[in-house]
Amino acid sequence: MTNTPTQQQEQVAEPELPLLSAPTDGLPPVVADEAALARVVAAFAAGTGPVAVDAERASGYRYGQRAFLVQLRREGAGTALVDPAALPDLSSLGEALAGVEWVLHAANQDLPCLAELGMRPTTLFDTELGSRIAGLPRVGLGAVVEELLGLRLAKEHSAVDWSTRPLPEPWLTYAALDVEVLVRLRDVLAERLAAQGKLEWARQEFEHVATTPPPPPPAEPWRRTSGLHAVRSRRQLAVVRELWLARDAEARRKDTSPGRLLPDSAIVAAARAVPRTPQALAATQGFTGRASRSRLSLWAEAVAAGLALPEADLPAHQPRGDGPPPPRVWAAKDPEAAARLNAARTAVSAVADRHGLPVENVLQPDALRRLAWAPPAPLQEATVRAALADRGARTWQLDLVVPVLVQAMSDAAVDAAAGAEPGAAGTAEPAGT
Repeated sequence: MTNTPTQQQEQVAEPELPLLSAPTDGLPPVVADEAALARVVAAFAAGTGPVAVDAERASGYRYGQRAFLVQLRREGAGTALVDPAALPDLSSLGEALAGVEWVLHAANQDLPCLAELGMRPTTLFDTELGSRIAGLPRVGLGAVVEELLGLRLAKEHSAVDWSTRPLPEPWLTYAALDVEVLVRLRDVLAERLAAQGKLEWARQEFEHVATTPPPPPPAEPWRRTSGLHAVRSRRQLAVVRELWLARDAEARRKDTSPGRLLPDSAIVAAARAVPRTPQALAATQGFTGRASRSRLSLWAEAVAAGLALPEADLPAHQPRGDGPPPPRVWAAKDPEAAARLNAARTAVSAVADRHGLPVENVLQPDALRRLAWAPPAPLQEATVRAALADRGARTWQLDLVVPVLVQAMSDAAVDAAAGAEPGAAGTAEPAGT
């Protein structure tokens, strides 16, 4: 009998991808005066092809989301690093790039701060959004560059304080490299989207991002306090509101991130404990840091203001709005609407799976909830299409989801009338969509 020796598999480590560590043309000087800006404007106006654009903010350090560095790169113009702190009006640069395709990664994060400087694209390619539509599993810039270009980007400076002056050279190198790869990434991604039959879908999404104004600020921004779900009574909500407003005013005055003055967790802890003296507040979780204790009297006054409010002025448990109630209460309030929502969600998820798309990119969740809560009458493809178009759905989305939504919600209504389990219908996508 012949014995076969045991074969031990050796795990072979994949070779590490090359690290992109220096800009191709070297690190350009920071543009911080009008003469240098004029030269950049002329160079970029004379350049060719798309322009890569990025912006760095000081999130977590400064108040608001304004830009503290703008990076650009275009064929024939090279790379430019512009200091908006020294040059707050970049409208001349924006005008020089009118009609040029801008390439950004996660454009909705940078477009508002660029608009504040006078820079607004007329044509856009968003490599993050395009990566989602292409079905990439990870869509951060570093991950997409690795997947599509076979390169590594150093990301160790992504969360630094970009309001620092002068900006250290390693930070500037990092910023320059972010735009170094964007146009190449755009070209590879466009080829992949075209091969998948999704390039037109992506173009519609990019146009939507470029042309849709940012949403108005929330009427009650304090309700975004992290951990607010743990606050139960209206009196406690009033304490949260007063503390949030006091912190926001102080952060604006000092031009610092609100969370550096007082973390959300401290606001929620104070609202739950309801301390009635500055001493009791000082002993509350989250008020032990130097920044929070230095303004202890301000926070104590805010707590006292919340406790002193008349009952009629206390905030409601739920924010005011024109939308449907939270889906968790639908079954009790309107079982038929709950059945429609379950069926509609299942149908849209099937579409997303079939096309390799994130479900939220197939149809905005809020539009789906509103449709399920108050569907048009009669429930037909034309009426559903019009209702979703009014909510901003793009043509490609309507083509994919309208037929399956009409079928799913119609079946849910039949099942509800017959006493069947809600959500059992509408799971299949008709052929050809």
